[in-house]
Amino acid sequence: MAKIAQRSTTLTKALTTTTTRSMTILSSESKEDFKKQNYSSRMAASHRPVSPHVTIYSFPVCALSSITTRVTGCLLSFGSAGLGLVEIFGGNGAALDVMSSIGSAEVGGGVLVAGAKFSVAFPFIYHYLGGCRHLVWDNSPEMLTNLGVEKASYVLVGASLLLSSAAVFV
Repeated sequence: MAKIAQRSTTLTKALTTTTTRSMTILSSESKEDFKKQNYSSRMAASHRPVSPHVTIYSFPVCALSSITTRVTGCLLSFGSAGLGLVEIFGGNGAALDVMSSIGSAEVGGGVLVAGAKFSVAFPFIYHYLGGCRHLVWDNSPEMLTNLGVEKASYVLVGASLLLSSAAVFV
């Protein structure tokens, strides 16, 4: 019984003992100087390197593919909303008139038409094929290997560029 009481006392002391660590107390003057300096200047003054950021990080193709899928989805949403607003504020048939004038090369010539077709076709095709890829992965999770995902990302980009370029000539 005495051993249990001794262990209990030791445990209680261990739990109630707090450790303190030293810290630097800043005076009001040094606090103001610290606020004036940004991170880069403080690191330069202490001769320490600035930590690297995404500017030197090489994203894997899978991450870039995922980001592009999300961006193309947003572009499609904004494009659809823009056409809807043209139709609402321009009156009945205004969106059709805008698309017809772009498609007939009245404004800007063939380069504008090709650019407009590609700028609509690429997000649509990329986002659609990206969704098909995820549908396959959802139904066949054994295909989710690092090498398989990387290959699928390259195929997605290549197929989207090829099909979008072909859509320019339609």
